[in-house]
Amino acid sequence: MSRAKAQPLIMTLNVEQERQACQAIKQFMDERFELQLGSFEAAEVLELFAREIAPHYYNRAVFDVQTHLKERFESIESDLWALEKS
Repeated sequence: MSRAKAQPLIMTLNVEQERQACQAIKQFMDERFELQLGSFEAAEVLELFAREIAPHYYNRAVFDVQTHLKERFESIESDLWALEKS
């Protein structure tokens, strides 16, 4: 993986979360593919996901929240119109 072209991480994990994620990657690769990764390799896989895949999930979550808030604000606006006195 070329570090010069790497995108910056949009979010990071704390040390314990990163350790747990790497452990989960190692366990998955071992159980599913009988491939035993070391800590360095698992961290590289985690970094790949964090740089290349996580932004798509992050952006989708932001879009979903925007949609939810828009619907909620429209509902509140409708409720306020109903309270208005003639």
